[in-house]
Amino acid sequence: MQESFAQTLESGWYILGKSVERFEEEWAKYVGSKHAVGVASGLDALIIALMALDLPPNSEVIVPSNTYIATILSILRCGFIIVLVEPKIETYNVDPAELEAHLTKRTAAVMVVHLYGKPCDMGQITEFTKRHDLRLIEDCAQSHGARFRGKMTGVFGDFGAFSFYPTKNLGALGDAGALVTDDEELARRARLIRNYGSLKKYYNEVVGLNSRLDEMQAGFLSVKLQKLNQINAHKRRLASLYQEGLNSQFIKPVIEPDVFDVYHIYNIRHPRRAALRDYFKSHGIATEIHYPVPPHAQQALQGQLRQHASEFPLAEEIHRTTLSLPISFCHTEAEVCRVIEVANAFTDLTS
Repeated sequence: MQESFAQTLESGWYILGKSVERFEEEWAKYVGSKHAVGVASGLDALIIALMALDLPPNSEVIVPSNTYIATILSILRCGFIIVLVEPKIETYNVDPAELEAHLTKRTAAVMVVHLYGKPCDMGQITEFTKRHDLRLIEDCAQSHGARFRGKMTGVFGDFGAFSFYPTKNLGALGDAGALVTDDEELARRARLIRNYGSLKKYYNEVVGLNSRLDEMQAGFLSVKLQKLNQINAHKRRLASLYQEGLNSQFIKPVIEPDVFDVYHIYNIRHPRRAALRDYFKSHGIATEIHYPVPPHAQQALQGQLRQHASEFPLAEEIHRTTLSLPISFCHTEAEVCRVIEVANAFTDLTS
């Protein structure tokens, strides 16, 4: 890390230089894509993907009803219509059967989210988008290195959008993101958009943004990428301890034969989440909720949706009961075993 910092500082080149080019090549190779485009954040990656696809005005974009709000904000920022679809309650990922039910003449794209580091069913989803000639964007903010039937997330659609926020399995030291695509023209458009609509300095082809992965973050990411498989393996080991050790009062993530989970988050569900979280806190164990409020209930989205809140009972249930347990690269197996021991002794005396 220190060597990378020193090299960048001494070079005097801080934006769109050799470090960015190197990381883009490394990330594309790791994911198995032809092109990678470094941008300033995961949200910007989603926005730029939608802009590069040049969808018709008033297009509808299908998105999961239980995703983090950033996925939805990208659609709003581009002026498109949000169509929320319910997930499978077992996986928390979009239910392919729901896609057909929400298809209209205005549907132009599907934006799937590999939530918590679990890949979606990309077999059924890609079949659906190809059959209906729809664009497909994968929100891979939480799925670095995750695989479906041996292929990395991010390579199934037109674009894969990644966030490198510091807490991700591959995290920068600040905000950072990237797009991957096999389409050379889409990659060119994304490079244009991220840099004011320009590939040649002072010559602007389109109305673009200022959303560039900087040299410092790119250098750090290149260093950390060398450890990503190790990070994922460690988190998978911690997850296996939870899977084996937690008792039946907890709803645990499902294990699927075609899926390689990377457990950016290890979430359980429990009907008495608030009491459980307080109980953990009383034992010195920090937990988190991903996420406490479903998108359709967020104040920011009131009046932005054409659907009624009653259409999303599964999202409501997930957001009401989910709880994320400690599973960072810094946590040890011994610490997770203690979490399991404490969890299994939980009894809500107020119920």
